[in-house]
Amino acid sequence: MIVEVLDKSGKKVSQLELDDNVYGTVKEHLFYEVVKMQLANRRSGTASTKTRAEVSGGGVKPWKQKGTGRARSGSNRSPVWRHGGTVFGPHPRDYSYKVPKKVMKEAVKSALALRIKEGKLFVYDSIDLSEPKTKAALEVLKNSNLSNALIVIDGQNRNLELAVRNLKDYKILQAGGMNVYDVLDFDNLVMTRSAFEKVEAMIQ
Repeated sequence: MIVEVLDKSGKKVSQLELDDNVYGTVKEHLFYEVVKMQLANRRSGTASTKTRAEVSGGGVKPWKQKGTGRARSGSNRSPVWRHGGTVFGPHPRDYSYKVPKKVMKEAVKSALALRIKEGKLFVYDSIDLSEPKTKAALEVLKNSNLSNALIVIDGQNRNLELAVRNLKDYKILQAGGMNVYDVLDFDNLVMTRSAFEKVEAMIQ
């Protein structure tokens, strides 16, 4: 399996030879497991309601127990009363959980394999810009007809980060932060050669 390495003009300068045994299989069922975990971990879990012990009021029995002809009642903050407490409403909670490290590695590996299989992985020798200009970044990306892409870099690249941060169709991540959700969320995957090698070492 061969992946071309491009320069900023989109021309091939070298190539990477990948192991078919590593990138030849796409385990799509892992995408569901990992993306579900990522979305759960992003939930704030701040939804909250007040029980009858927390709403204001109450403390006095509305009327005597017997003799009024009405149903007996002990508090005007009972759940059956207007402005009463909520019985089984939500309370703040933590939705986050983790999948095994092996599952996470296999999912990232499968996401890479999917983009390679689709021909949507673009590896650049480097993407260094002389100045933080959005126009310059777009020029590099448009050379490979990339109108929507996740860009994965290794180390600080301040000019590129500033140039891309206001573009809604592109996102920059460090190699250590590459994840399944973002890979699948964008049409193309752009990586520098050093970032690809770092990710490859992480998922072995």
